[in-house]
Amino acid sequence: MKGIAKAAAVAVAVAAGLALAGCSGGSSSSSSSSSGPVSLVFWNNGTGDKSQAYWQSTIADFEAQYPGVTVTAQVVQDADFDAKLQSAMQANTTPDIFLQRGGQKLADQVAAGQVLDITNQITSDTKSALGDAAFSFDELNGKIYAMPMSVQPEGFWYNQDLFDKAGITSTPTDMASFNAAVTSLKNAGITPIALGGATAWPAAHYFYSFALRECSQQVIQNLPNDKALDDPCWLKAIQDVSDLNATNPFEQGFLTVQAQTGAGSSAGLIATGQAAMELQGAWEPGTVGQFTPDGQNLSSLRFFPFPAVPGGQGDPSAVMAGSDGYSCSAKAPEPACVNFLNFIAQTKYQEGYATAYSTLPTNKNAMSVVTDPALLSALQTFQNAKYNALWFDSALGSDTGTAVNNAIVALLAGQQTPQQALQAMQTAVKGS
Repeated sequence: MKGIAKAAAVAVAVAAGLALAGCSGGSSSSSSSSSGPVSLVFWNNGTGDKSQAYWQSTIADFEAQYPGVTVTAQVVQDADFDAKLQSAMQANTTPDIFLQRGGQKLADQVAAGQVLDITNQITSDTKSALGDAAFSFDELNGKIYAMPMSVQPEGFWYNQDLFDKAGITSTPTDMASFNAAVTSLKNAGITPIALGGATAWPAAHYFYSFALRECSQQVIQNLPNDKALDDPCWLKAIQDVSDLNATNPFEQGFLTVQAQTGAGSSAGLIATGQAAMELQGAWEPGTVGQFTPDGQNLSSLRFFPFPAVPGGQGDPSAVMAGSDGYSCSAKAPEPACVNFLNFIAQTKYQEGYATAYSTLPTNKNAMSVVTDPALLSALQTFQNAKYNALWFDSALGSDTGTAVNNAIVALLAGQQTPQQALQAMQTAVKGS
């Protein structure tokens, strides 16, 4: 399936800004005048005050331009989003607009007839502003199914003040220097890594990133079609996770800690200086900022890419990454739904999105609002990557991806050996 690995440098390369006049694939207001008022139900994961305020303002602007169209936003916790969306689709109550992460999850939605093909309704201004590469996250068999709003490279987000306190003078580049940093932090009485193990996927991302270092690009690219997982690199990656866990780098009780919900979450531990670093995507600055004492982004937060692994077959510059986009349900009112997607792709609204979510926009003309040093470092890493790979749980689909994630949690809990965790994954992919 197309989309798991893509050229990284061009994913945010765009040519021109969007003009307001180019935002409609047809007039929603004229549509509503002939068929009555149009209502759109919109699911997003903007739990923070800034993101909720952004959507309220953006929706108000959209409704002002398209009289007769009403957008009702509903916030769903990120950790619950995929499961709730899957349940809604099975119950035939899919929201008109919803968060999209691509991969096999998207392929499953397309196969079930649940998501709208928007290829021919994306305006020329939108296509020009975002560029072809940005849409590749949400493309399947040459057709586009979502409007990409952000690009999210993964790596370690760390507190520079805590690194300074521990005497760490340079960021780790390989596992030897990474393990040395963990030791230095522990010696300074600092928890090295926050991990929201109760949420499962943050733990599994260690497997993803180790696999990106251990496996060749060809093996990674073939993951959605791999029904065996018999390349030795997969077991090596799982063993790497086990070896890291054996150094006790995580907070006490990490398997019961949530990732992004509340001050006691792993993101909260970073926000309050109780842990030094966390492996996450480019949503991390904004997520952490929700839990700082002043509600602002952590000024000492910085970024470094996942370290190189000795003897690994993967390119050390490769990056795990994804993109948050928005899809229309196959049954959503047209053209109102796609009008909304084109509307939010404009430079003004991508700037607002990047600011509210503290993330990296796909519209190049909106990049000027990104000033956070951690995000700028993450962007540079993304642009310098030989290639990037989509999160494995997205690439594999909800059921198979969840099984892979759970196998890593069982490994960290001491319930499975690396070999047993691999067997659980192999069983899952064979059944997909």
